Amino acid sequence: MIPRIGITVGDPAGIGPEVAAKAVDSGRFAGRAELRILGVPSQPVPMGQASGECGRMAVETVRRAVAQCLAGELDAMVTGPINKYAVEMSGLPFSGHTEFIAELCQTRDVRMLLASDRLRVIHVSTHVSLVEACRRATAERILKTIELAAQGLKLLGEPNGRIAVAGLNPHCGENGLFGAEDRDRIFPAVADAVAAGLNVIGPISPDTVFYRAASGEFAMVVAMYHDQGHIPSKLIAFQETVNVTLGLPIIRTSVDHGTAFDIAGKNLADPTNMIWAIEMALRLVHNRKQAKA
Repeated sequence: MIPRIGITVGDPAGIGPEVAAKAVDSGRFAGRAELRILGVPSQPVPMGQASGECGRMAVETVRRAVAQCLAGELDAMVTGPINKYAVEMSGLPFSGHTEFIAELCQTRDVRMLLASDRLRVIHVSTHVSLVEACRRATAERILKTIELAAQGLKLLGEPNGRIAVAGLNPHCGENGLFGAEDRDRIFPAVADAVAAGLNVIGPISPDTVFYRAASGEFAMVVAMYHDQGHIPSKLIAFQETVNVTLGLPIIRTSVDHGTAFDIAGKNLADPTNMIWAIEMALRLVHNRKQAKA
């Protein structure tokens, strides 16, 4: 049976419905997957405008897709972009796609992976202030991120891939000269991961580690915070970079762009990133089935 992939369109007033439809109509997945578009409103909505109604629809569609994945009715879900302000207008509690899906799956430890053919980056923290991100870069959290990175590489079909851990401070702190976090938190976390048998090295200065990974030296990089990982990922492969949530009992990939209200409804949206997100979902479904066989 071919994989059943649910595509949530995100905010229906954004470009999500358009890129989902274009991806399905591309013919790229004919005979390879059963693609189900979820969340297209039955009545027209004002395009390019944030509204509580559309925010509510987006959240409820994600809820439905997660339930179908957990019930085995879908093999994976691919999420379109949500507008957080619209969700806030709806009055629903919502901190973000990843956090919401983790709550629905009753999973505590999840991480964001940005993946393309050239670079894979998993993040210790994402949507928090830089000050809070530094606080969250604890040895315990870094170790857990390394463990999820190793699980992610297995899911990607590269169980022996080497993981590099980026430093937090310039030049990894120069032994405390530029900050003690690398010495006191990252080094011990990497040492514990190595002792557990994981193929990991670090910390490596963040001004070189992403170049080295993109050159093929490492299979994945552990970034300490959102922008440290997002900037090189988007610089190297903006259209092809896909968001994958690691640590869930289901497979979830996502586009790595927003609702683009400024071009919504104008038939200008490029479906390339949605196509890559679907391709990644298919790859993960195949590898998971192979591992269970």
